[in-house]
Amino acid sequence: MMATTHVFAGLAVVAPVAYAVPKLAIPLAIGAICGGLAPDFDIVLEHRRTFHAPVLGAPVTALAVAAALLVPTAVTAGFAAAAVAAWLHSASDALGGGPEMDPWNHRSERAVYDHVRSRWLRPRRWVRYDGAPEDAALAVGLAVPGLLVFDGWISAAIVGGVALSIGYALVRRRLVAWTPDWLE
Repeated sequence: MMATTHVFAGLAVVAPVAYAVPKLAIPLAIGAICGGLAPDFDIVLEHRRTFHAPVLGAPVTALAVAAALLVPTAVTAGFAAAAVAAWLHSASDALGGGPEMDPWNHRSERAVYDHVRSRWLRPRRWVRYDGAPEDAALAVGLAVPGLLVFDGWISAAIVGGVALSIGYALVRRRLVAWTPDWLE
């Protein structure tokens, strides 16, 4: 899935909390945005293995949420939002295609790495590849809760992310042809 889809998913999850506790809206949004993006920083290492933790992330997320519930501060709320969004990103990558440049060819049976069992989870391909039409539709749908709850620079960033998502989806399949060989 696109990075924007992961960010919007994180924002959608924290939106009800931000609505209920408006003083935590900014830290929740910042945490969700950072957590939604963070797992993909492993793109320069071993993508979907180094910083993706679909199984190990669950207990860390549970602890972060528990800490935020016990001590509801901007810091704990932001950290919990980041943990939830990062875990959701890691886990949901198994619902898409593989991490290769052309996942629509189904050459890889590696979606995301399970560090607990020391094996790759297979791609489910519910979202065929990042930037697929269904990915763009999912991104737009997941952006709605954030647009309804957040305002200011956060809502502007969401609108920009929606435009970026749609633009990327329009050119995604062409990117393989435009990519230099040394990047593949």
